[in-house]
Amino acid sequence: MVTGCSTADLVLLLVDARLGPTEQTRRHATVASLLGIRHLVLCINKMDLVDFDRKRFEEIRREFDDFATRLEVHDLTCIPMSALQGDNVVDRSAEMKWYDGPSLLHHLEEVHISSDRNLIDLRFPVQRVVRPISSSDLHDFRGYAGQVASGVLEVGDEIVVLPSGFSSKVEAIETADGPLSEAFPPQSIVVRLADELDISRGDMLCRPHNQPTASQDLSAMVCWMAEAPLRPGAKLAIKHTTRWSRVLVRDLQYRLDVNTLHRDQVAGELQLNDIGRVDLRTQVPLFYDEYRVNRATGSFILVDEATNATVGAGMLLRTTG
Repeated sequence: MVTGCSTADLVLLLVDARLGPTEQTRRHATVASLLGIRHLVLCINKMDLVDFDRKRFEEIRREFDDFATRLEVHDLTCIPMSALQGDNVVDRSAEMKWYDGPSLLHHLEEVHISSDRNLIDLRFPVQRVVRPISSSDLHDFRGYAGQVASGVLEVGDEIVVLPSGFSSKVEAIETADGPLSEAFPPQSIVVRLADELDISRGDMLCRPHNQPTASQDLSAMVCWMAEAPLRPGAKLAIKHTTRWSRVLVRDLQYRLDVNTLHRDQVAGELQLNDIGRVDLRTQVPLFYDEYRVNRATGSFILVDEATNATVGAGMLLRTTG
């Protein structure tokens, strides 16, 4: 669920009209909320088995609404449907004339997600320094390749490089299809600057007056995905944007019960599929934003250095100070 939702804009939750929301429904809704997915669709299926009863639909919707009020759900849509005959799947159903909302396909085609992208905070993590020294025509070429994480980058923009703090201006933006005057997420580009600066993989370009938090002390919600439990004192590797570092798990603040949203503050470990809030200390500073503001620079993965396996995924919160 965590892996599948990490890049999603919308989540479909399928509910049996006879049973209503189950423990798994609530768990998936909680995970989707933690991952910052703004659009949830509750598909109340098998309405034919409850005689397309409007009262049953309203009962399920109210029950889920009560639960969703405790989550950060910006857009919740409930659709009664019967996949057996396609009722409210592609076209509106003649069996549920009392329902005046859209069909599932119509909603998926019309839902507005473009405003969900962060086009304000420029974040460009450098993935590679491009120096084609084998070409005599490009022996002076120096470009910085990567994917625009957020914001809009234009030719002529003034930028600052982290962690050095050096500033310059964007001289050109190159792509495989030719030069651009501006770039935005999730375009992969090569940036050329007016000055030759010491920039390497893991550095970040941003605006002088709009910079991410730079810190070694992090607080995050972590989804643990390994058989061996996560305990305070564990040492792992962390990958955040294009930057790698070693990391120490300093403390486990609480384990979250995704079914009841109860915070278990006496928990001493996170087991497989558990979610909890942890405090981390990295070997080098990371340049990040809160996950709820910027999913690209607010997320990371944890890697076991011995096996090179991904053992956790995290969402950064406010700095612990």
